[in-house]
Amino acid sequence: MGIDYLKERYVNPYTDFGFKRLFGNEISKDLLISFLNALLHEEQHIVDITYLRNEHLGVLEKDRKAVFDVYCENDKGEKFIVEMQKAEQQFFKDRSVFYSTFPIREQALRGEWDYKLKAVYTIGILNFVFDENREDENYYHHEIKLMDINKKEVFYDKLTFIYLEMPKFTKTETELETLFDKWMYVLKNLPRLMERPVALQERIFERVFRVAEIAKFNKNELVEYEESLKVFRDLNNVINTAEQKGETRGEARGRAEGRAEGRAEGERKKALDIARNLKSSGLPVEDIAKFTGLTLKEISNL
Repeated sequence: MGIDYLKERYVNPYTDFGFKRLFGNEISKDLLISFLNALLHEEQHIVDITYLRNEHLGVLEKDRKAVFDVYCENDKGEKFIVEMQKAEQQFFKDRSVFYSTFPIREQALRGEWDYKLKAVYTIGILNFVFDENREDENYYHHEIKLMDINKKEVFYDKLTFIYLEMPKFTKTETELETLFDKWMYVLKNLPRLMERPVALQERIFERVFRVAEIAKFNKNELVEYEESLKVFRDLNNVINTAEQKGETRGEARGRAEGRAEGRAEGERKKALDIARNLKSSGLPVEDIAKFTGLTLKEISNL
């Protein structure tokens, strides 16, 4: 086992282990409740949540399955999918919509049913920036619902997609005002901190820093976290290398055949390069598909 985790005092929430440590355990569900209430403060107040099975199969055995990072329901039966998305993928928005169909379909009742549904929220904490919003540095909190485009009114308010572009959140400790600001600051900066900032004196953040302190992990937790941290860092290294190569190829092709086609080619090459390197490092094919947006067949053929 390496000693990378010794360089940091608190767990990295962008790792699978770190994210589930903060939000995916029964003993720390108060942290998830606080985060969701801060995120949805104008819509509702969550009193309690129940964790649900995070792996879901399709209607038929041959259907593709979905594995959520965190899946829960509140005391009113409303469903929440909370995902930490470490890397951009080709069809990320399609994947979000696809995932939202599982908590919708599972509400269907046998026998007579009037089709009444509980609300479904899909929340993505993104370690990347949407290309179409790259120029707007202040627009990092996206909330999407079905809308009547002519009336400019929400048509259906029971299906909500929320995306948080974490790289765009740049507030310093002295600029934190709301509980949501403070949660964003924690998720963005936790592994860089050596102590709890003065601005985060609420009791819930005392809990966060206690749960996240690496020195309190047992031996098995340390091993699991070190492995999770290694996968996260390997992924970042592969992505950074692929982006450099993809941009170079995309620019060259773009000059010859047009910027749009060149960018598409660059993105495609980037996804393939990432998948090829992750496959050689032993990462499961299903995880590679999640990170890159490629199909299992495409990855198997590499």
